[in-house]
Amino acid sequence: MNYKKLLTVMLASIIVTTSMVGCGKKVEQKTIKQNISVAELTTLAKSEGQVVSVGMPDSWANWKGTWNDLKVKYSINHSDTDLSSAEEIAKFEAEKKNPTADIGDVGAAFAPVAVEKGLTLPYKTSYWKSVPDWAKDKEGNWMVAYTGTMSILTNKDLVKNPPKSFKDILNGDYKVTIDDVAGGNQSQMAVLAAAKAFGGDEINIQPGLDFFAKLAKQGRLVVNKNDLASIEKGEVKVTLVWDFNGLGYREKIDPKRFDVCIPSEGSVRTGYSTIINKYALHPYAAMLTREYIFSNEGQINLARGFAKPVREDVKLPEDVKAKLIPTDQYKNVKSVDYNTWNKTVKNLPQLWQEQVLVNIK
Repeated sequence: MNYKKLLTVMLASIIVTTSMVGCGKKVEQKTIKQNISVAELTTLAKSEGQVVSVGMPDSWANWKGTWNDLKVKYSINHSDTDLSSAEEIAKFEAEKKNPTADIGDVGAAFAPVAVEKGLTLPYKTSYWKSVPDWAKDKEGNWMVAYTGTMSILTNKDLVKNPPKSFKDILNGDYKVTIDDVAGGNQSQMAVLAAAKAFGGDEINIQPGLDFFAKLAKQGRLVVNKNDLASIEKGEVKVTLVWDFNGLGYREKIDPKRFDVCIPSEGSVRTGYSTIINKYALHPYAAMLTREYIFSNEGQINLARGFAKPVREDVKLPEDVKAKLIPTDQYKNVKSVDYNTWNKTVKNLPQLWQEQVLVNIK
């Protein structure tokens, strides 16, 4: 992480912590029951009556469906602050004595970082055996609930010839938006996907950096939010986002206005994991939230938000499957090798600053 980004995250954490003093309760760490039945967990969660999340907004992978279900089924109220994976972990760490967040959703590469920092509360759901080994920490500190594949989203009102590949993007004349690479898993994976498109991999991301550096030198790279609000306002012409985000934004704004496709060269697939805050004010509500996310209903909720559920034994409704990107576009998609990527990504923020941001006109 470069100095400017680190300072920003630190300041953001300090501001959030300071502003929430009096809102969050200063509590001593208590022993949390973990090996309990779902029935007992439900009772304890209902008594808490609230869960506070970070990085789990309504518009991302249809979290709205899960929050609505928790409210209707268990009378659990919910609130969220939309943060990047790095910011979520920084918030958990900064607020140990005055916790305000109970649960977060982070990129798979970030979950082990939270564990190393001692910020997670383990909980293995009753669906533990249905979750692949690669998608869970052996102690239950994190569990990947869904996966996404890097895709190209184009506003057809602003770009008449939507790009279908990284090569098309490079040969275009429109501006391309990417969010902060220093702290966001989605943007970091965009760099990796570009690297793979031009012969690189998890160890050699130079082709990906070169791709974005060329866009910057052409005056075509915009580093800014590529969220629902920015896209709806027409501030984004072309961007790289997870397929579930691209499809979700298109559905919410105007299905006829946007094109979403998997780059023809291929792309990368990765997962997102829940982490429960070790210092949570509502630990049982957070644990029940994870429990519900991995239930059949919770997994289908994610699929309704165009995310691929991690549990393969869940049968998706036909109307959900019909709205997804055609299967043949995924033929060259590869899962991320985290054994090597976790080492490479540590240097990515600095390389991004030195090789890409310095070229933005």
